[in-house]
Amino acid sequence: MDMKNSSMISEFVLLGLTSNWPLDIFFFFMFLLAYAAILGGNILIVITITFDTHLHSTPMYFLLGNLSFLDMSLSTITTPQMIIDFLRENKTISLWGCMAQMFFLHFLGGSEMTLLIVMAVDRYVAICRPLHYTAIMNRRVLLGSVLLSWAVGFVHTMSQMVFMATLPFCGPNVVDNIFCDLPLVIKLACTETYVLELLVIADSGLLSFICFVLLLVSYTVILVTVRRRSSGGLSKALSTLSAHITVVTLFFGPCIFIYAWPFSSFSVDKFLSVFYSVITPLLNPVIYTLRNQEMKSAMSRLRTQHISSRQI
Repeated sequence: MDMKNSSMISEFVLLGLTSNWPLDIFFFFMFLLAYAAILGGNILIVITITFDTHLHSTPMYFLLGNLSFLDMSLSTITTPQMIIDFLRENKTISLWGCMAQMFFLHFLGGSEMTLLIVMAVDRYVAICRPLHYTAIMNRRVLLGSVLLSWAVGFVHTMSQMVFMATLPFCGPNVVDNIFCDLPLVIKLACTETYVLELLVIADSGLLSFICFVLLLVSYTVILVTVRRRSSGGLSKALSTLSAHITVVTLFFGPCIFIYAWPFSSFSVDKFLSVFYSVITPLLNPVIYTLRNQEMKSAMSRLRTQHISSRQI
């Protein structure tokens, strides 16, 4: 069905975080700085891993580089719009802009979930099968795993957006959030959407829950294996896995809550949206790589090379 023929509205109104002008100005500068930090931190990680020979050839850092790219992209889908809206009285987004925002949110979100599972497998092989690590996690496997994560994300978003493209929107157009959240937009359709709402909750919620459980099982197996092999190995394993477990919790916690209770209260719903689109991409670079000694050494080498090349 042609969306233009089935729709009588051309834009949605986003209520945002607040309608108080002083708070809008405060949030504008706060989120502008946060977004600048997200871009700066993640771009720095991607560049460092790309141009440092050692890190680029190491499976863990290759996957971390891809994670940083996804984090940066996820934040870019929502945060610039939110920052601009703080300075606008009419916080609107076009119908097609809203559809595109939802498409890429679920596309990148599904890809990141799958990538986190790949990273868990990488840690399992590195800790439990260290002698076979380079043979198992070779370049072909890494590229195939990354492509698989993107494919899962694409299937995940298409399984929902293909139905959204046929919905008529002819009445209310107010979305009580900072971005076009799929369950909230569905409620605005001028037709019965109960089955579609269940599909969205089942699709996104179940995918998030299954991935989270798989990750939980994976890391538990790793820790149990290390504990059985060596009494002193548990402390080392916990140190290695702490960053991974922290990021997994930060990513899947908000995601599961949002889709378990998609029409929650004002404060909870918007807090989780900000946490998912701003806080998590901001913390991931710090938790995963910027405090990592190998990353710091690689950044120092690149900086030295840059200075040397300029002097020549």
